[in-house]
Amino acid sequence: MEFRYLGFEQTRVGRAYQFQMLEKGEVPQQYVVTVDLSLFRTHHVGIQEGPTLCAQKLAADLANAAAGDHELTTEDLRQYAQARAAEEERRIEARRNGPRRSNTPSPQAQSQSPWRKDR
Repeated sequence: MEFRYLGFEQTRVGRAYQFQMLEKGEVPQQYVVTVDLSLFRTHHVGIQEGPTLCAQKLAADLANAAAGDHELTTEDLRQYAQARAAEEERRIEARRNGPRRSNTPSPQAQSQSPWRKDR
């Protein structure tokens, strides 16, 4: 199953993201995922992430055989924001605890350098 993003329509309070689902040997099907734009601001998520998040929501809905309207909810965006914050915290912690690089080459590396002249 593959999704093709077709664009969005601006609604009074949100956006309706349009997708086409493509499967080999099947007729393409159209789907719409709606989202209230204020949720992006509330959860500090960039509007440019909307198509990707909506495609993920649509895939999850279809995998769970959810029929009817598809909507990116406040819970979806809250979970995404929390996962993103946790990943950033892991990166920061890995940088803190990671190996330190020295600007000074080791004595062994200095002696093996082809550029070093032995006097």
